[in-house]
Formats: sequence, structure tokens, C-alpha cells
Amino acid sequence: MNLGRLLFWLGVSFAIVGLLLQLAPQIPWLGKLPGDIRIERPGFRFTFPLATCLLISVVLTLLVNLLARLRQP
Repeated sequence: MNLGRLLFWLGVSFAIVGLLLQLAPQIPWLGKLPGDIRIERPGFRFTFPLATCLLISVVLTLLVNLLARLRQP
């Protein structure tokens, strides 16, 4: 029963990640926050979205902690 529940939640999380990857190009500020590293030269472009990664990490951490607290008996 636990394996089935794990596979279900893995499938749901993969679907959510897939949906977010499809919608990511339509979010104009994603990857362009202050703190994101962007180097552009002729024939070369390097982007490292440091601030965006930190923001997403904080939001996901808060969400997981909130869900864990709601789940506790």
C-alpha cells in the first residue's frame, strides 16, 4: 500500500513539474530577477538564475513545511 501511494505522489509531482516547465517561458520575470547572473557576448550567452532558484527554493520549502504541519495528527 505504501508503494502505491509513493508511486501516485511521484506521478502527481512529475505532472506538476511538467506543467510548470510548459508554463515557464510565459512567466516574464522568471530568470530575470535582480541577482540572476547573465553574461551576453557576441556568439555567447550564459544565464545562471541564482535569485530565481533561491526564490523557488524558499517557496517550495514553505509549502512543504505547511503541508507537513497540516498532516501531523
